[in-house]
Amino acid sequence: MPSNQVLQAIRNRRSTRAFLPEQIPDEALHAILDAAIWAPSGSNSQSWLFTAIQSKTVLDRLNEEMRQGFLLRYVPDDDYPAKHGAKKSAQRNEFCFYNHAPTLIIASNRPNYENAMADCALALENMFLAAESLGLGSCYINSPHWLRDDPGVRDYLLTLGIPREHTICSSAAFGFIAKESPALPRKEGTVQIIR
Repeated sequence: MPSNQVLQAIRNRRSTRAFLPEQIPDEALHAILDAAIWAPSGSNSQSWLFTAIQSKTVLDRLNEEMRQGFLLRYVPDDDYPAKHGAKKSAQRNEFCFYNHAPTLIIASNRPNYENAMADCALALENMFLAAESLGLGSCYINSPHWLRDDPGVRDYLLTLGIPREHTICSSAAFGFIAKESPALPRKEGTVQIIR
């Protein structure tokens, strides 16, 4: 099988759920954000907004808003285990939706735009590969999307400059890796080639 730096980064990237407290360098943050804005978007709309949060005070407050949202108002709308797990883990005082990463990036976009979620997901994958190439860990964080309409969470995100008219598509945690994640085997039967 052919290999190069991009293909190697794709194979090496893992979801990190244990981060060191040390903040990532500014150059790394800018490289990650630059990778995001070079992702493809529908009709080249580039209608996304990427909000990088590195303030521990802001992250702590957002975490508490998320915790209260899960505890008091969130009702899972399907049987996805992580949604039920997030609501249950919010009962614990040590709840941290972003895995104590020093940097969280929230991707938001226009809610009336059909490709909003896809565009942001493509941008996050660029960010993950950039982080891998820089020796950093990353993890896709769904919970802000699940609480995108929670009044407490939305009011706080508005104070951070995320427009109320934007929907929260996704978010990601970034930092130095405290514990490596193992590579799990790929499932069989997920690819087909028709010639």
